[in-house]
Amino acid sequence: MPLPIPPITPLGLAPTPGSDPGQTPGSGDAFGHALAGALDKLDAGQQTGAQASQDLATGKATDISGVVNQVEKASLELQLATQVRNKLVDAYSELMRMQI
Repeated sequence: MPLPIPPITPLGLAPTPGSDPGQTPGSGDAFGHALAGALDKLDAGQQTGAQASQDLATGKATDISGVVNQVEKASLELQLATQVRNKLVDAYSELMRMQI
């Protein structure tokens, strides 16, 4: 029986553990922490996919469909991160082209 797909959650909008609950979203470097958290999640997903494929190649993993799911999830996470980065770069470029 296939596992259910988890719901989509916004990237980096949830409070990070250890963050100050009284801190407003615009204060300090909340964006930097959110970005770092999202990149840490992306890195963990990539490492999980790589480890799963290595386990399959060495014979440690027997569930091929689970390995395929993990590798595909890591691939989709990377594609999403790339598209978000492209949109951010485009938005920044558009702001820099604005005349004041």
